[in-house]
Amino acid sequence: MSAASSLGLAALIESPNFDLVSESAVTNSTPFGYTPAQIDTAYGFNSIAFSNNIIDGKGVGQTIAIVDAYNDPNITSDLATFDSDFGVAPLDGSAKHGTFSVVQMSSKETNDSGWAMEESLDVEWAHAIAPKANIVLVEAKSSSLSDLLSAVDYAKSLANVSVISMSWGGSEFSAETQFDSLFTTPAGHTPITFVASAGDTGAGVEWPAASPNVLSVGGSSLQLAANGSVISDTGWDYGSGGISAYELKPSYQANDTLSGKYRTVPDVSYNADPNYGFAVYDSEGYGNQTGWFQAGGTSAGAPQWAALVAIADQNRAYKNLPTLDGPTQTLPMLYAATGNAFTDITQTNPGGTAYAASKGYDLVTGIGDPHAATVIDSVLA
Repeated sequence: MSAASSLGLAALIESPNFDLVSESAVTNSTPFGYTPAQIDTAYGFNSIAFSNNIIDGKGVGQTIAIVDAYNDPNITSDLATFDSDFGVAPLDGSAKHGTFSVVQMSSKETNDSGWAMEESLDVEWAHAIAPKANIVLVEAKSSSLSDLLSAVDYAKSLANVSVISMSWGGSEFSAETQFDSLFTTPAGHTPITFVASAGDTGAGVEWPAASPNVLSVGGSSLQLAANGSVISDTGWDYGSGGISAYELKPSYQANDTLSGKYRTVPDVSYNADPNYGFAVYDSEGYGNQTGWFQAGGTSAGAPQWAALVAIADQNRAYKNLPTLDGPTQTLPMLYAATGNAFTDITQTNPGGTAYAASKGYDLVTGIGDPHAATVIDSVLA
């Protein structure tokens, strides 16, 4: 991207938005953290039913692109381990199963343990939520913003991609609005929804989550019982959010009274608290640890929201409707939702640096955590 280099974007380094509950010097051979079955129950993915259960609502026919940085040499085998331990349908390309592929944006990509953990979290949990959707992992050459945006530009050109997940971000910059058009569907392509994590540093705005063309996912703290029933759901005390310094308020936020003319983030939320984190398998290792981890951060929410949109797109395909376009359909439809489509989170855990959650829209959880079946059946239908 020539414009990227001319504006110095190569000097802007983006960070993955994940957090771990521990980094002890051990090899964890047994999963710990939330399981796919618990999350299916907690968010109601196990209640999704298309056409009286004739249609399998698992993302069949949809393609999720995940954009991360650097190479994870073990991602395919790590995904297979995750699937085997939790009984998730493998992406083996067999009848009604999806496929998994990796695209490296450079033949000279290096390995990076932090980004390998991010890739494991993103791929394993997008797959856990939409287990029969195709997944394409696009590995940017580096974590510079110019390289990551080049990977996004490539991902959106891939045939049949209908949703793109970006679990990374950095501080806003004055020229960011010049790049918001990257997060739009190319001419002649199936409509695409772009999803990004809002950040894990407390009050403050990150880009690309701040782009009005992107669905921004903030953080909640979801405490579950062993069977997946919800004990409590509050705002995560380190979830990022706020009022953009540069992005004008989009029309879908017309009823937002928290700011004047500027966009607010996040739009929605999902569990991000590493104390109630997700089981992730990463044999590449992070710090002094390898094997199973318990991971959180808004990184966890972006790929799972992408999976939710992919399932909604499957439902739309069944009805002979096109897939969802993010800024013109997905975001406006979510903000227009009524009834029980979302859990309105009204409290924030004490002790962190996030804004306080409150009734209605707020700057840590947006419009709230999804009730997946309702969002898919009545909001994004």
